[in-house]
Amino acid sequence: MAKILKIKAHLENIALSHSVFALPFAYMGAFLAKGACPSFHDLFYITLAMIGARSAALALNNLIDLKYDKIHPRFTQRPMVAGKIKPKEVIILIIISLLVFLFAASNLAPICLTLWPFALIPLVIYPYMKRISFLCHFVLGIALSIAPIGSWAAITNEISLEVLALGLAVAVWIAGFDIIYACQDIDFDRKNKLHSVPSHFGLKKALIISKALHIISILFFIITGYMLNLNFVYFIGILAAAIVLIYQHYIISEKDLSKVTQTYFMKNGLVSIFVFIFTVISIYL
Repeated sequence: MAKILKIKAHLENIALSHSVFALPFAYMGAFLAKGACPSFHDLFYITLAMIGARSAALALNNLIDLKYDKIHPRFTQRPMVAGKIKPKEVIILIIISLLVFLFAASNLAPICLTLWPFALIPLVIYPYMKRISFLCHFVLGIALSIAPIGSWAAITNEISLEVLALGLAVAVWIAGFDIIYACQDIDFDRKNKLHSVPSHFGLKKALIISKALHIISILFFIITGYMLNLNFVYFIGILAAAIVLIYQHYIISEKDLSKVTQTYFMKNGLVSIFVFIFTVISIYL
């Protein structure tokens, strides 16, 4: 029972359920690169690479931020804060996750093993960016944009303008949402000299910036569809994603952030799910 609880704590620490944000876009990049369903071999190692990279990234982020998490009112139940797992155990998990990532990369197209540091650099930089600049949200966006770009490269052994457009769409989508999420912590960030768009510009301007980024994101999803000559079904998926974003902005305001809960956070994953599903349908039609 103790081992099960320990494993559960580690899974909670790396927020495995949050894979819904990046994994669908990783699969989307692979499907678009292949123009059909990729082989089981490629999908397996793309999935393994994603699990390894994001597990290392989340564990590292929580380890670096531990001193802040311990004094943050919202994070009292986080595994390391609550003492369910120890920092040295997290370091071991990070090393194992990186080895899994490198193993997976070595079984994909050669470019993946050549460019693997570029996939990890944003993940390592992100936790420190909050101490330096309000641009931290964009670094997180870049980190997640590696999902479709890396998967495309894993299939084609190259990086094209089409997948860079898709990566940009993903990057600004994540940055826009991360700004909304950071609105909850504006007082904490200012008190502890941490940087974010809300703490730098205020809630009202932060929400406006977030809306602008989500508009840009939808535009680049549309541009990606035109560049790849995808049919109308793909654009229906983009419309569905846009509706999700519009609804998310509709239910919050600078005076009421009560809706920004864990449920709100997870519903943002519908964007990646809708775009991926309708992309696959579009490819097969």
